[in-house]
Amino acid sequence: MQNDLDWSRAAKVADGFASQWGSAEPGGAIIGFDLSGIRFKSSGGVESLSTRAPFTSESVVRYASLTKHVFCAMVLQNSDVISLDDPLSMHLDELQSPLADLTVGQALDMSGGLPDVRECLSLLGLSVYTETKAEALLSYLCRMTRLNFKPGHEVSYSNTGYRLVEAALQRKGLFFDAFVQERLSQPLGISLNAPDVWNDPVSGLAPGYWKSDRGWQLSAAGLHLSASGSLTGSGEALVRWLQALLRGEAGFAGVLDRLSAQRPLADGRMSDYGLGLRWSRLGTRRFVGHGGSHPGYKSYFLTDPDNGTGFAVVSNREDTNGYKIALEAMAALTGLPLPKTSNTLPEGLYVTQSGPYWLEIRGSVATYIDAEDTLYEDVDGWVSSRSASSPMRLRKDGIALVGEVGHAQRRFLPVGQHDVPAALSGRWVSPEGAEFDIADGALSIGTGPVRHTMPLTALGNGRYLFTLIDGPWTKRVCLNMLGEDHLELVSNRARMVEYRRSI
Repeated sequence: MQNDLDWSRAAKVADGFASQWGSAEPGGAIIGFDLSGIRFKSSGGVESLSTRAPFTSESVVRYASLTKHVFCAMVLQNSDVISLDDPLSMHLDELQSPLADLTVGQALDMSGGLPDVRECLSLLGLSVYTETKAEALLSYLCRMTRLNFKPGHEVSYSNTGYRLVEAALQRKGLFFDAFVQERLSQPLGISLNAPDVWNDPVSGLAPGYWKSDRGWQLSAAGLHLSASGSLTGSGEALVRWLQALLRGEAGFAGVLDRLSAQRPLADGRMSDYGLGLRWSRLGTRRFVGHGGSHPGYKSYFLTDPDNGTGFAVVSNREDTNGYKIALEAMAALTGLPLPKTSNTLPEGLYVTQSGPYWLEIRGSVATYIDAEDTLYEDVDGWVSSRSASSPMRLRKDGIALVGEVGHAQRRFLPVGQHDVPAALSGRWVSPEGAEFDIADGALSIGTGPVRHTMPLTALGNGRYLFTLIDGPWTKRVCLNMLGEDHLELVSNRARMVEYRRSI
């Protein structure tokens, strides 16, 4: 254990962030801890705009994707039943190739190319509020015959692998919430729950909020909650679990090392995204953690396994940047330098020569197929996202931007002036029954009062962008022509939803 850790400085950083959560707004809590206990707690805002009860470290929230490493711990604890090297078809024989050929490990480490279910539903015109059931979603996945990319050749975030592996375990009588209660809640004396759907009652759960132009709005979601993001609990419960994981107690000896181990890609390179955990860097040091995002909830934790320290951030508001909070607190604790953001790349909209791969640069922010990341200074003119779950490394090459995105080589050129051709007009239908119309340079989808029309922006060579607003989310979707009467709609997490012309 290092003796030069500055907890008072870290607490001051946390207090600064917590003070930004106003007394009449949704809030959050930031907790600093080590193996001996909690070193500080900072909180602000309220856990309910109805009761005005203050948000505290004991307020219950949805952890969202912080769930992932807990589920992966369950997978590792049942290696006699399911192995990381097993093909998914061994446990879900109705899956079709190429999904069936992925290994369990690839399904969990973001290298498998699995399309994200929620993103697919958006591209079929279904709102974030549309209710879906686990069985119907699995049937939908079993009809898929395309991945986002060739397995092992990229890293790109998706929740679908967790849904599939959870379904495989359930067929063997192993259920995630039972694991949580028996292996975490009871031995550690904490309250954690993994509800199946958004509307399942959870004791003490704080409402989630997102901010619209009319003010704060209650959040909701219809998607069945898989083990990719179903856990609920308080900030203090999260800390108690992380302490147990760092110590290797309660039967979890060595599990953190296995969860955080780098995973191999097809070319032998190693990915910093493990099994529900990702590595971050400060100076020459590495720290391991993960973030979570549900409509109205944001969370993050970052730990230092070498020193047994960490920070947990939980909140019931959409705009919390938990990664920034945890990283700055860790920098304050350790005295390590924060990375410097970079705005050296020319601003503008870029696209590859072919395919749906577009990039927008605005200041120090890069948006790749609508996934947004901050850019930081790297060496020799390069800039980097410093993200294990959305790795990006770019530099300027003449008028082009070149480098790697998701570990895949990309070359982006500035988007010129292009028109939307009249030949694109018509009705387009998906094999899943979804349809939309294109007329007068705009795409219209939905029926009756929920029908909306979105102008198309031409990127050249058969690519077009449109903006879809869905409750708390604003998404830019790429329409990519695959043939005269054949196209795909593409978002970062779903790059394979096809439509064909019917009129």
